[in-house]
Amino acid sequence: MFDVGASELLLVVIVAIVVIGPKDLPMALRTAGRWIAKLRRMSNHFRSGIETMIREAELEELEAKWREQNAAIMAANPDETAVAPAEHERGRDDANKPAVPADDPAAPRLPLGDPPP
Repeated sequence: MFDVGASELLLVVIVAIVVIGPKDLPMALRTAGRWIAKLRRMSNHFRSGIETMIREAELEELEAKWREQNAAIMAANPDETAVAPAEHERGRDDANKPAVPADDPAAPRLPLGDPPP
């Protein structure tokens, strides 16, 4: 991000020692570190907010596209989706019933013992 070479960094250190002094330099570096950490937290928070807004906008676009495609599919196949509620319930009830009633004497019976060899 910042193109700081070794000679430029050395110049900054020398100026800091001369201006601040060697006695107060550790406290100044701690303060600068806190400021930098606070700036990083703020920039990360800002960046995550922007990314969240972008993600929400993309989701809204995808949901709109999905609704359009769903409407097109529903319009293209009206017969399959227009099942009467009574038929739908009857189909569901038939699925839960056994194929042959249990009390039917003509129903084939399977032996309960071991299968024949």
